[in-house]
Amino acid sequence: MAELATLARPYAEALFQVAQRGDLRQAGVELDALAAVAADPQLRQFAAAPKSADAQVFDVITSVVTVALSDASKNLLRTVIDNGRLSVLPEIAAQFHALVNERSGVSDALVCSAFPIEPAQLGDVVAMLERRFQRKLNASVQVQPELIGGIRVVVGDEVLDTSVKARLEQMKAALTA
Repeated sequence: MAELATLARPYAEALFQVAQRGDLRQAGVELDALAAVAADPQLRQFAAAPKSADAQVFDVITSVVTVALSDASKNLLRTVIDNGRLSVLPEIAAQFHALVNERSGVSDALVCSAFPIEPAQLGDVVAMLERRFQRKLNASVQVQPELIGGIRVVVGDEVLDTSVKARLEQMKAALTA
């Protein structure tokens, strides 16, 4: 959703600027924890209630988060709550990670496979994909049995689909054309 991305961008960029002075990885861990809590529907309902004060919402979130929060993360959380943007926190986390990846020259890759991929095989697949996409990749695997066989890889806005399902759809399109 473009609106969420537009709302999240300034927050993500501000946190990225502050986190560069410290530990980017730790800032990412803290932000992921905040985003996970903010994604909870019950918490959002509590935060949206007219009787809930911003300080109460802040206290509830900080008491639920399982990691110790830095001052920068607490300031971000206060600002997001004060501006009524708690629902944007997961998108802020996604954009923050994109900024970190861009700085380090790494991209996230989603590898969808019909079957689980063994760690040794995944290393070979990632090495092949890094050559194909010409950049370093952080790969995560998702099992999708409907692919029948092969893999489907998504890196940013690029897709490499070598699945049996995709090939069958190409054959169907060629036969019906």
